[in-house]
Amino acid sequence: MASDLAPLTRRGIPNDPTLRALALGTIVNRAGSGALVTTFALYFTREVGFAPAQVGLALSIGALVGMLVQVPGGHLGDVRGPKEVLRAFTILSGVCTLGLLVTRQLWALIVVMALVSAADAVGNAVRNGYTARVATGGQGVRFKAYLRAVTNVAMSLGALLGGIALWINQPWAYLSVLALDAISSIVTGVLYARLPNLPPAPPRGAGEPRLAVLRDAPYVVVTLLSGIVAMHFIVMEVGIPLWISVHTHAPTSMVAVLLVINTLIVALFQVRLSLGAEDVTSSANAMVRGGLWIAAGFVIISLSDGPGRIAAVGLLIGGALVHVVGEMISSGGQWGVSMGLAPEERQGQYQGFAGLGFGLANVVAPTLITVLCIQWGRPGWYVMAGLILGAAAALRPASAWALATREKYGAATATG
Repeated sequence: MASDLAPLTRRGIPNDPTLRALALGTIVNRAGSGALVTTFALYFTREVGFAPAQVGLALSIGALVGMLVQVPGGHLGDVRGPKEVLRAFTILSGVCTLGLLVTRQLWALIVVMALVSAADAVGNAVRNGYTARVATGGQGVRFKAYLRAVTNVAMSLGALLGGIALWINQPWAYLSVLALDAISSIVTGVLYARLPNLPPAPPRGAGEPRLAVLRDAPYVVVTLLSGIVAMHFIVMEVGIPLWISVHTHAPTSMVAVLLVINTLIVALFQVRLSLGAEDVTSSANAMVRGGLWIAAGFVIISLSDGPGRIAAVGLLIGGALVHVVGEMISSGGQWGVSMGLAPEERQGQYQGFAGLGFGLANVVAPTLITVLCIQWGRPGWYVMAGLILGAAAALRPASAWALATREKYGAATATG
């Protein structure tokens, strides 16, 4: 039970020195990312002169490259030892980001973003696998929740720095943000020197595939269902801004208000609402509960089409508050399922594959959301709510099936 676990933090700082180093690296790295995300598109369109479609193309190609390498990259961390692979690719990401300072041609932007995305994808897969191995005794989900909370804080601080650069609106300010993000990755890689070494995975047995996760059918199904549930993130990022501007009388400034509400609540309550997801079964149940909250939030948001300005604002805020509860509960469930079903010595490749579920959401969801929520209007929100809730409900039997097959695919940790 959650109440039986040793305290994760003291005064907001992890008690375990290894988790402390991971958290510090996350804060430094994500602060740089927050600054970059805020300014990237505007810098390359306003200052460099790329068309928005060209910037989008470079980002899409980078995302695709990242999806292709994250499973092999996680496997590399397993077989070589995760610490040094994590350090190398985190530093490599920063070095490649420095290339943005001199990028002036589209082909160069595509190449740089492909390299940065590949390094980030490998680093994320290896870090998630490393976390799953060191956050033991039921601490895995709680620590992932803690990391998500501090990530929100770090991204917000970085976004503030990016906002200052936007206010200055000079080339040197934008270039400073690019350099800051690069340096933050390099510094994070240096900080990871504090992490203890973990032994690499044992050699593969006779006939054992190199990437065993690709043949683990139950885990593949669980990952696909988790990816469908994860589309709710894209709904809030893509669907809400368009919905507010096209279908409601609420001011477009509500987009920023809802983002701030989400960020603050996740920072304050993510750890608390992840409690109870200590093993695969309880984590799958948490996914169902989260799906119910998310679906309810979407229904409330859909009602903002039609009422006047004040009522629309109230419904949007109410729907966002309900949604974020489901977001936090389901996130804890997803972490518990993905870590609990993975063999300990293959956590890198398994967590890399789990990340493909979110990659799938990023590829499919924007178009689907535009059709359902924007073109169809209110009925489309009901369809989206049903799709996410249905996938969350299906995760319960899928996770039970996966648990029953763990002896075949490798010993499961079965805990978060």
